[in-house]
Amino acid sequence: MIKMIRVKGKNVGKLMLYALSTCIWCKKTKKLLDELKIEYEYVDVDLLEGEDSARAKDEIRKWNPQSSFPTLVINDERCITGFNEKKIRELA
Repeated sequence: MIKMIRVKGKNVGKLMLYALSTCIWCKKTKKLLDELKIEYEYVDVDLLEGEDSARAKDEIRKWNPQSSFPTLVINDERCITGFNEKKIRELA
């Protein structure tokens, strides 16, 4: 089980953000979710090691075959890839 970091806020469903600690677009996505006060969980994939890293990458590929970052999975049903401010704001 990958250890995700939970950010408290308004519950708009299950949001899982796969990010990189060095990615400006990932930082912008976290900042926007924080500004909207939306609850989400995230993991910085580049900080994972071994099996956790492989598991996270497999999970991302299920939703985003390009494996680009950020990948935001919503309710295990759909995902937003990249920093898409309009679609993220629609979650609020």
